[in-house]
Amino acid sequence: MSQEAWILVGVVAVVTLVGALLLAVRVIRTRRLLGTLGVSGKVAFYGALTYTVLPVDLLPDPIYLDDMGVLAVALVVLGRLVKRRAAAREPEQPPVTATPDRHPR
Repeated sequence: MSQEAWILVGVVAVVTLVGALLLAVRVIRTRRLLGTLGVSGKVAFYGALTYTVLPVDLLPDPIYLDDMGVLAVALVVLGRLVKRRAAAREPEQPPVTATPDRHPR
């Protein structure tokens, strides 16, 4: 391979590594919002972090696109759990109905 190709591979590796690290931080922060996790939350959280750290991947480790995908799916699952817990904590509000303004004539 030429020197330019190696530079391109290095840039792609660094960019995907930074993206994977940012997603991992977001997954950890989202997990902190949950407190206790259910089974699906534990599988999503620990599974994504384990997949990211282990060297056995779908793609070679300098390319973290598959790791980023797994972390993104875990982030979506944990985000939905956070929304579900927040909705369960809040008492249900009656729907707000629009009433026309009535001005005396």
